[in-house]
Amino acid sequence: MPDHSTDGQFLHRALDLAHQGIGLASPNPYVGAVIVDRSGRTVGTGAYTYEGVKHAEVRALESARDKARGGTLYINLEPHSHQGRTPPCTDALIAAGIHRVVASMPDPNPKVSGRGFEKLRAAGIVVEVGGLEAEARRLNEAFARYISRGVPLVTLKSAMTLDGKIALPPAAVTNRTAGIPAGGWITGEAARAHVQQQRHQSDAILVGVGTILADDPLLTDRSGNRRRRPLLRVILDSHLRLPLESRMVQNLASESACKNDLLVFCSSAAEKDKKRELESRGVRVEEVPPAGSDGRPDLRAILWRLGQLEITSVMIEGGAAVNGAALGSGVVDKVFLYYAPRILGASSVPFAAGGGSHQPGEALHVQHLQLHRFGEDFAVEGYLRDPYEG
Repeated sequence: MPDHSTDGQFLHRALDLAHQGIGLASPNPYVGAVIVDRSGRTVGTGAYTYEGVKHAEVRALESARDKARGGTLYINLEPHSHQGRTPPCTDALIAAGIHRVVASMPDPNPKVSGRGFEKLRAAGIVVEVGGLEAEARRLNEAFARYISRGVPLVTLKSAMTLDGKIALPPAAVTNRTAGIPAGGWITGEAARAHVQQQRHQSDAILVGVGTILADDPLLTDRSGNRRRRPLLRVILDSHLRLPLESRMVQNLASESACKNDLLVFCSSAAEKDKKRELESRGVRVEEVPPAGSDGRPDLRAILWRLGQLEITSVMIEGGAAVNGAALGSGVVDKVFLYYAPRILGASSVPFAAGGGSHQPGEALHVQHLQLHRFGEDFAVEGYLRDPYEG
């Protein structure tokens, strides 16, 4: 008889292994696997990375060898039963003589969800689903959004004061330092270090050209963790005002690792000569139709394009105009808002602007809130929609 009292600890171990794929598995999901023999000993483990090709359960089987027969596989995601980059993992599990599979959740891909479990059960394997499901769903929420809707998960991140201000009024800023927000940092070092972890978990970061003109940032992943693809830096720039002398453009020429990681979306009326100049320096420039009379690129069209590029997650780190446009267009899936115990006053730059007004009954509802502390600062994390439901 299986010892259900230990299922939780082995599933935790599988989830820990799955986390090793962050930055290394996209556009595929994060998966970890643990094989336990009949006596309750761990005999095999595996984690998936895109370049490693082999799936986590196959790696665990290779580690366990003959000891897998009669054992239990613990895994955070349903084993796949279709031919993709690799043969079906269900076939390997059946051939290895696995007796029981304990999984956290079904595959969110609507085309294959449940079929892996069905195949395992048809072969006489005991299948149990649902342990640590909330944690497993959270880990692969970007993959779920991408694989079911063809667009990346969009997280709106911002740092602000308690009165909802993200910067001093432009007229109040006299001295500026490249890479530092106008007027200085709002949050402390601990919160800013966490932002780097957020960037590492994202495939792309998106800002408006106003942020580049004001702060001259690099917008890189400085977490120090390995990633398979460079963080794609996406700039909304209707009229191609991105300076050729900006650190971001100069960085393309000096860092070969940054090749193809800067993508600018402009309107069809953008300056053609400037487009050629940017492209000659390694900047990818694409035209998208404007969403309205203001000429701003259509955010929904941009997300579809990013989905075509196999971008599963985007973090918006824009200013007030981009934040307002993103919220107003309904493209935001979740928010991660950092707050510092400071007050800037009414004349300072608000968190969002130009995104339309809402009556109290029409306000956007942020659900499933989580609070995080970073020294004196704190953050609110929550969802505007369930990534698994569209």
